[in-house]
Amino acid sequence: MEAQMTTLSAGILLFLIMDPLGNIPLFLSLLKDVPPRRRRHVMVRELLIALGVLLAFLFGGQYILHLLQLRQESISIAGGIVLFLIGIRMVFPPADGGGIFGKSGGGEPFIVPMAIPGVAGPSAMAALLLLTNTQPGRTADWVLALLLAWLATALILLSSTYLFRWLGESVLTALERVMGMLLIALSVQMFMAGVASFLRASS
Repeated sequence: MEAQMTTLSAGILLFLIMDPLGNIPLFLSLLKDVPPRRRRHVMVRELLIALGVLLAFLFGGQYILHLLQLRQESISIAGGIVLFLIGIRMVFPPADGGGIFGKSGGGEPFIVPMAIPGVAGPSAMAALLLLTNTQPGRTADWVLALLLAWLATALILLSSTYLFRWLGESVLTALERVMGMLLIALSVQMFMAGVASFLRASS
């Protein structure tokens, strides 16, 4: 990831990865069999679990990388590839209509698939690993970026019923594809920065 990554741009990146607009149909489908009085409680619980998981990855990411002895360049290149694939699935969703995280099961959701991978997915975890590894001295900035992205995601998902009625599925799909295009652009930039850094280190 480039050295000029700001707190705001990191927050936008994480927000795009969390894809709250794309998750609205999935979340509504998961909650359709849950009693109306419990839906908000379930959603808040899952959002808090997701935040806890992401914070754990943010603070423990460097230890994971040191344990696996991974280089900064390899994380940047791999992160770019993962985010590129997520962006492609946002622009060209699967034919089964399951969204970028696949279809869901029945019953009241607990952790899977709403918290993980719905909000705290592998791509968000990879992005946090990348942020903490490339600029480890800015942990407070990355915490702020994560909290901003999570708060925006939570507000959208907690308003999912109203947004779905107001905007409609076609508008939400169009917005998700725009977000996917932005994510693809960010992923390409991340990949190229990793390759350039690798070439400089090898020369």
